[in-house]
Amino acid sequence: MKFFREFRKQEILVLGYRLFLAFVFYQLARLLFWFFNKDIIKVDSVSDYLSLAYHGTAFDTTAILYVNALFILLSLIPIIINTKPIFQKVLFWIYFVTNGIAYSMNFGDFVYYKFSQSRLTSAAFQVAQHESNIGQVFLISVKEHPFVLIWFILSLASWVFLYKKINIEEKKPEKLIPYFAFSILSLCITAILVIGGIRGDFKHSTRPINLVDANKFVKTPLQGNIVLNSTFSFFRTLGTNNFKEVHFVDEKFIENEIQPYKIYDRQVEGKPNIVIFIVESFGREYSGAFNKDKVIKDYVSYTPFLDSLANESLIFPNTFANGRQSIHGMSSILAGIPSLTDAFTSSPYSNQKIQSLVSVCNDMGYDTSFYHGAPNGSMGFLGFGNILGFKHYYGKDEYNNDKDFDGMWAIWDEPFMQYFARNVGKTQPLMATIFTASSHHPFKIPEKYNGKFKKGHIPMHEPIQYTDYAIKKYFETAKKQPWYNNTIFVFTGDHTNQVYYSEYEKAMNRFAVPLVFYSPNSKYNLKGINNEEAQQIDIYPTLADLMGYHKKIRSWGRSLVSDKKYPSLIVNSDSTSEQFIIGNYMYRFDGKEIIGVYDKTDLGFENNLVSKINNAEVTKGKMLAKAWYQDYMDRVINRKLD
Repeated sequence: MKFFREFRKQEILVLGYRLFLAFVFYQLARLLFWFFNKDIIKVDSVSDYLSLAYHGTAFDTTAILYVNALFILLSLIPIIINTKPIFQKVLFWIYFVTNGIAYSMNFGDFVYYKFSQSRLTSAAFQVAQHESNIGQVFLISVKEHPFVLIWFILSLASWVFLYKKINIEEKKPEKLIPYFAFSILSLCITAILVIGGIRGDFKHSTRPINLVDANKFVKTPLQGNIVLNSTFSFFRTLGTNNFKEVHFVDEKFIENEIQPYKIYDRQVEGKPNIVIFIVESFGREYSGAFNKDKVIKDYVSYTPFLDSLANESLIFPNTFANGRQSIHGMSSILAGIPSLTDAFTSSPYSNQKIQSLVSVCNDMGYDTSFYHGAPNGSMGFLGFGNILGFKHYYGKDEYNNDKDFDGMWAIWDEPFMQYFARNVGKTQPLMATIFTASSHHPFKIPEKYNGKFKKGHIPMHEPIQYTDYAIKKYFETAKKQPWYNNTIFVFTGDHTNQVYYSEYEKAMNRFAVPLVFYSPNSKYNLKGINNEEAQQIDIYPTLADLMGYHKKIRSWGRSLVSDKKYPSLIVNSDSTSEQFIIGNYMYRFDGKEIIGVYDKTDLGFENNLVSKINNAEVTKGKMLAKAWYQDYMDRVINRKLD
């Protein structure tokens, strides 16, 4: 039996122990992730959490095998010196450098899940590549959330301690033929197990496990983020392209039911100026004008000026964002293009001719400009603005006064809005868009205003008051400008941010933004409250209608002020599934099948009716969701957005 003495039992058992440790600490990270986000992701009982954690093991397996592939190979490859202390030391450093980096991704999501509304994905690269202050953001985040760093250090230190508890004794093989034979056999078996583990199972007919699969094991969609881990979601989205053509319905159905082209025939005397405020992180929760009928206990508004302006405006208290990030807001509001699981703006298809509010305004002889107080190129706004065709771009470079820089992101909102008010209008009619910046992490305001605003309950409450005040000061200046009286102003948020009231912790309300149309000119008739569902992609056709544009426009949104009533279909994505509001129901779609149907009042997605209801409206709604998705993919991929 000497032949079997060369079987590397000790090394294989220790390798198994070391990989087992990774599973233990990934479960710890999962528990901590839920603890830091338990106000947003509701879990009813311990047994429910344990079920989520159990199903998360499959996703942990894929992540751990991705990260440890080199470590596993070097642990088993037959090079005779595997058990020598120096080789084991090399393995130790490979193990903890790779696992330490991958493990840290989960800790970042303890904090940033609240903002991104999804686990970390490779889309973070698209955001980071436009910014030069990532290191500064990281240091401030650590300062603001020291317990996250402490937990990471304690976890990693415990992991190192347990790793060192079991060592491999040095042993030199005596018979090389059985040593190599058993080693090759072990490598082959391990390779098969690793491939199956990374895929999620061994069935040839099953596609590799993906983000959307996390939702198979949950009661509400948000719980899918507990099942997932950030390492998995990051690696699984590297190099992926979810833009794929599909076919569910014929083109006639799309033409009749989705109606991707609209025509409006409003008669307008003179062309109105257009000014659009895309307010950074402006969730509907912060503004009292949009919460009068929500019955939220002890509600406090943090936008007194916009509340007063809303009384003189046409507002839509049930408006939803079409994306999760700032650049998503820009494409939705200005081009009517929402972002789904993958963002359109970071896709291979973004650089194409696009009919948009900008191109319509250019066609009508408007002077078009975009303002953002950050360094030029930040957030990808300059590049996408050029694609849309803005004639002018004004950023931090053009402002040219660094004393008003906030030290992190951009020129403070108040001075930059004053610059905006005075700089536009040299040529009319004008269409000018400003993307504000101060209501953003790290949630600071200028020192001279310390003590002026209520601190509120969450860090976001103070800077949103500052931005509201900056808008008030903007109007004081704008009213004195010759272009003011013939101008339509639009206010909305790019996406939401921190949440305090439980009403806005609900999954669909994580996309809840305000929408205001205001004009000092009564002829545009922009007053009142409209409780219909609205979305960011409705802004472009609404303004095209108000400007008197009579040509065909490509838009999945609709004019909110026209007597011509095109069908309403609200769409956004939580990064794993697409979400629709159609008629009386909400639908969740994974790119192939409808996986959820909910009453539209069930904003938390708590009662999935997909297997309980199949009336005519739901059957039609499912078809409409699929048809819309088919048309979206066709137009984006085949460059039919003009």
